[in-house]
Amino acid sequence: MTQIHPSAIVAPEAEIADDVVIGPFCLVGPKVKIGAGTVFRSHVVVEGSTVIGERNVVYAGASIGCHPQDKKYRGEDTRLVVGDDNVIRENCTMSIGTTQDEGLTTVGSRNLFMANAHVAHDCHVGNDVILANNVALGGHVRVDDHAILGGQAAVHQFCRVGAYAMVGGASGVLQDVPPYVISHLNPCRVAGLNIVGLRRAGFTDEQIRALRKAYGHFYRENLTVKEAAVKIEALKADFPGAVNEIDHFLTFVTTSPRGVIR
Repeated sequence: MTQIHPSAIVAPEAEIADDVVIGPFCLVGPKVKIGAGTVFRSHVVVEGSTVIGERNVVYAGASIGCHPQDKKYRGEDTRLVVGDDNVIRENCTMSIGTTQDEGLTTVGSRNLFMANAHVAHDCHVGNDVILANNVALGGHVRVDDHAILGGQAAVHQFCRVGAYAMVGGASGVLQDVPPYVISHLNPCRVAGLNIVGLRRAGFTDEQIRALRKAYGHFYRENLTVKEAAVKIEALKADFPGAVNEIDHFLTFVTTSPRGVIR
């Protein structure tokens, strides 16, 4: 049974599923859809054309579906879509999209957004991602599945952070961070392969060895991207059980519009 605290303000047009809990002093706008089992602790604002999936927990002070912090925004009816089982801690902000892009910001499922994290307009955050305290994603940023961003890291507009990558705290990300790597510093630089993260995620020894080789070709042999790509492509013959991982790394580093950190 849905529970709405008497102090909360919920627009009658909002679509609220069963078992939703809306705590004290929350505000839910008329274009909002909330999935079953989602909980707003207190003082949560959800506005705009925003869809929130099931079993999310949103803590005090969060602003979800807020207007983009973009001077070009003129009130267009753009959207934010959030998946299931996310934890969104205190004072996080997530903006709707802009018409300068697809008009859509997306957040996947099973993510942890620690206090004060910011997901700007037109961002696309995957699944099982962690944004630690005060992480700021600029507009149009993409963060792929299982990535981890340390506290106070800031990602420049239009940058990408690859799957299973880890970005150290207080890093300034000005170019794309390839999948499977650890990076840190400001400006952000690579610091090695994310071995611990890959093992925890269940990657096989063969897959990790293949990615070590790919990392070495790309970062340690002073090769151009094209030269490294040829050597990385050849790894598929030696590591048949890691073809998908090799392809993913190779595609990312060879199709990066902003270039990758090196």
